[in-house]
This record gives sequence, structure tokens and C-alpha cells, in this order.
Amino acid sequence: MSKSNYRQESDSMGSLKVPADALYAAQTQRAVENFPVSGLVMPEKFIHAICLIKESAARVNLELKLLDKSKADAIQLAAQDIRAGDFLAHFPVDVFQTGSATSSNMNANEVLANMASKTAREPVLANDHVNMGQSSNDVVPTAIHLSASIAINDTLLPALAYLKTAIDKKGATLAKITKTGRTHLMDAMPLTMEQELSAWSAQISSNIARIESVLPRLHALGQGGTAIGTGINAHPEFKDRMATVLSELTGLTLTPNSNLFESIATQDTAVELSGQLKTTAVSIMKIANDLRWMNSGPLAGLGEIALTALQPGSSIMPGKVNPVIPEAAAMVAAHVIGNDAAITIGGQSGNFQLNVMLPMIAYNLLQSIELLSNVAKLLADKAIADFKVREDTLNDALARNPILVTALNPIIGYAKAAEIAKKAYKDDRALLDVAEEMTDISRSELERLLDAHKLTAGGIQE
Repeated sequence: MSKSNYRQESDSMGSLKVPADALYAAQTQRAVENFPVSGLVMPEKFIHAICLIKESAARVNLELKLLDKSKADAIQLAAQDIRAGDFLAHFPVDVFQTGSATSSNMNANEVLANMASKTAREPVLANDHVNMGQSSNDVVPTAIHLSASIAINDTLLPALAYLKTAIDKKGATLAKITKTGRTHLMDAMPLTMEQELSAWSAQISSNIARIESVLPRLHALGQGGTAIGTGINAHPEFKDRMATVLSELTGLTLTPNSNLFESIATQDTAVELSGQLKTTAVSIMKIANDLRWMNSGPLAGLGEIALTALQPGSSIMPGKVNPVIPEAAAMVAAHVIGNDAAITIGGQSGNFQLNVMLPMIAYNLLQSIELLSNVAKLLADKAIADFKVREDTLNDALARNPILVTALNPIIGYAKAAEIAKKAYKDDRALLDVAEEMTDISRSELERLLDAHKLTAGGIQE
């Protein structure tokens, strides 16, 4: 590359070449050269959260008469432009960088300073102006909380609510369809398909409640703690004003953390949230696997339902169709569970006054939120909303289910009921016929007692 493709930039460590068209400067370039690790960059939502912080800080510092209007307005405008446009190419720092994510904070400071200087037509400095009253140590933890809060509010909770609604709507159409229940993958007492889906719905409702329970702690910000939590170099009113402005810009109810040392030294809230995301992933995995089992076959499996055919399932077996959406959902769940393990280890790295795995925690947390948001909608639209029930298969299995004899326990006792069930299974005969032969109960009474749909209501059959 010719010399004209570069420009010379300098920082406290000296000068170096930076790509001519890059909006960033020396410190970002050093990070690019120091961390050629993964090719993964910080998520756009995280970058936008940092820009929200910088925009708010410029506004607060102007109100506090610490920053002149020209510079403050230019910084705010630059931050707004980044959030509204496609600037990710100017944030090239690898996720696996310095543990405080100082490189990402300085990357944002440099880009904003460059853009603001052009608007203000005077030098706007990355450290002295854009980063005024801040340090990486409180900006990055705040950006983690802020970006996760926005992603949860804007995408995850609506997606989970959408999935729950789809489950409930589908379940309501299946209230009269009775099937054989299974425990240990073996035949058990009957239930309606609405009852079966109600468990999925309750799982998602519980996950929504769990995630919402974390929000008060997630909405508590560390901004204003600067280097270690003492608030050094920040105006005494900075933290409260920052929370107020960020609340105004996001529509969230944000507050300063009551203990800024906690915000900088720990990532306990991120670990807590990740745990709830993991639980949600476990629920998604359960729903996905139930769908896969119910759809299995169609001839040699359970064949209870037929998922909509979306694509050919084999490069060699013509006509084969696979449950691709539940499989994708299961892989998402596995990935989120893995992300949680990494975030948990990251949370343990709060040595003394600073956690030093912040960029990895931010990346994994936001990725988990995004994956769960996307796959919840996929499950709703392409698996649950339109699957077809194979009632003939369900009814055939139900008629031959010897476990229905459980309903006779209060009348003939467990031992006699077990004898009837074993004979019905051994002879591959309908339980009703065997029970009529082996008891004194009339056929009409047995039909009433062994009515599978009535048994889904539970209790002793009167």
C-alpha cells in the first residue's frame, strides 16, 4: 500500500501510521496491531451504547459549564450520526483486547473527536473533551448495562412475549385433542395437547419474569465512578445528571448505582442476567426437542405432528425433510449456555477494583440476547404456529395405551391393574377389552372410567 494510503498520528507513546480514511487515530491503531486474535469486533449495540454515554457526557459537561457549547454540540452530533449510520468499520478493535476495554473506549473517543473537530472547526480532543469526566473503567461497565438493557427492552422481551402468544394461540386450537403422555420417554397417562403446550407457555412466562427481575440492578449504572469508584475527575453532580440524561435518551429508568465501587470492580449483574438467559435457553432447548420428538418419523418415529417442510433434508436421500427450525433453536440454546459459562468465569475476574474481562462479557451477553430474540420468533412463526397434528397416530396409540388402567386403581387396586396392563401390552390388545375380561365392571362403565379425554382433568373418576 502506498504512503498516500496512510496518515501519521501520534499519542503519548509516539507516532505511527493510520489508514488515511480511518476516523480513528493512534490508540485504536495500536490496538488493531496488538490484538490480531479473532477478527470479532465489539457488537454494534455496544458501540451505540458508548456513543449514548459520550453524547450524554457532552451535554452534562456543557450544563456544568465544563465544556464549551461548540465542542459539546459537535460531540453530541457525532454520537447521533454514529448511532444513525453505518460506522462499524471504524471500530475495528478485537473483542479479545485489554480486559478493561480501554481500547474500545479510546476507539470511540478518537472517532467522535475526529468527527466533532470537523463540525466544530476547531480541535476536539479525544481524552480532554470527549472523555471528560469519564474513564474506560466506568464507561465500559455502564455500556454493558446500557446496551443489554436496550436490547432486552427492544428485542428480547418482545420476542419472548411473541413466542408465548404463538404457543397460547396454537394451544387453544388443540384443547380437544388428547394424546398419550410420556415420562422417561415411556407411555404415561393422557393429556390434551393444549395442556402439553401450556407447559411451554409457562416456561416462557417464567423466563420473562426472571429477566425482568434483573432489570432494577441492570438499570443501576457505574458512570461517574471514573477510575475505581471514588469519582476522581468527575463533577459531584455528574453521575446523577448522566443517569437523568441517559434515561431521557433511552426511555429507560436509569439510576446511578448506590455503590460505584461495585459497578467497576464486579460484573455480578451481568453474571446474574446471563444466568437468566441460560435458563431461557434451557427452556428453548426443551421446546425444540419436544417438537423434534413429536415430529419424528414420519413412519418410524412418533409421528404425532408434522412440521412445515422448509427445505430438502438430505443431499442423498430424496424426499427427506428435517426439523430444521427446532435444530437451529437447540444449537442457539447450546451456544447461549456456553456463553454463560464464559461470562461466569469473566465475572470472577474482578480483581480488587476492576474487572478485567469486560469486552468478552459484553460480547457474549449481547450475543446471547440477540440469538434468543431471533430464535424465539423463528420458533413461533416457522415451527409452532403452523404444525399439523396427526390425529390418527395419536388416537391409535391412545387406544392401545395400557397405562390408562391407572384410572382403575381406586376400584380394583394397584396389583390387579398392573396385571391387566401387562396382559394388554403382551397380547397387543386394547386395554378396554382386557379389563372387561379380567374384572366384573361392565363395558359401559369401563368406557366411562377409561375415557382418555376425561382423564386429562385428573382426580378420581366418579
